[in-house]
Amino acid sequence: MAWLITSARCAAAAAVLAGISAAAFAPPAVAHEATSVDITNAIFASTQADCASYENLYASQVTDTQQDRKLEGEVHVTAHDDHCVIESNSVPNHDTGEGSGRDFVAPVTETSGSFTIPRNPKLASSSTALEQRSYDAILLNGVVVDILSAGCYRPNGNRVDANGNVAIGCRTTDKWLLDPLGPGAGFGADNHHAHTQPNGQYHYHGNPMAMFDDSPGADGSPVIGFAADGFPIYGSYFKDASGTLRKAKSGYSLKSGTRPSSASDPGGAYDGMYVDDFEFTDAGDLDACNGMVVNGQYAYYVTDSYPWVIKCFSGTPDTSFAKGRP
Repeated sequence: MAWLITSARCAAAAAVLAGISAAAFAPPAVAHEATSVDITNAIFASTQADCASYENLYASQVTDTQQDRKLEGEVHVTAHDDHCVIESNSVPNHDTGEGSGRDFVAPVTETSGSFTIPRNPKLASSSTALEQRSYDAILLNGVVVDILSAGCYRPNGNRVDANGNVAIGCRTTDKWLLDPLGPGAGFGADNHHAHTQPNGQYHYHGNPMAMFDDSPGADGSPVIGFAADGFPIYGSYFKDASGTLRKAKSGYSLKSGTRPSSASDPGGAYDGMYVDDFEFTDAGDLDACNGMVVNGQYAYYVTDSYPWVIKCFSGTPDTSFAKGRP
């Protein structure tokens, strides 16, 4: 399903977004009329890197399978001279909860978010690490990417599991931070590698398993969202220098051998349970942030292995991605 763009009534059309004031949507500097587009279970088509290409209203109707109830997703993309704004209620364009093995910590709840995307992002002189206090990206179905967990190896902590891990309370800089998609991590992600925060906000920890598939277009997978630094996020497929369409490969590899074993180290084989089980070896297509340049455009790519979507920011993340205080 291709994304639609028409031509001049953005503010009026925005009023159909339930719970968001029409006044919040002043006519953009680049005027387009937005027609509401149903993206329920849609496979996107566009590979345009400029967020302005997606200016429109989008809607979806999905099922919370854990609570057996219907949900309605709402996304509004507006374009301005130098940036776009993506506003959503955090409900995805696909069903939620299937395959999680247990109920989420809280039912999926409509959660308003507004994110500013620079239209002409620049590569920075050095990368910026991901932070637990900020979201990493916003996808075009209105759901954030939040790669890092707050769990780690802490055998003397509260509510420790059989591996000596705690699910919450750890900082980004703590040793042996859990990868939410690692074996035995126990975060209860569904078939879309997502679950909810305690406030019910649905968010991804990896490949959304939506918006793109294994039948890419002639130029590869579509854009499925934008990182906090403004660079686009594509699905997994790209056209390499030989003209072959194939999946982008991560440059990270599992370390060989076993982890140190002590009061503060978990021991055991490096198996991907922890972020520190991996090291950047430059063994794939992508750089240390999980991005690369294709046809002159820097972008991040979804991968089948760690770090899944993004490891760090190659540009400067916008402050609109900071998480609100609980």
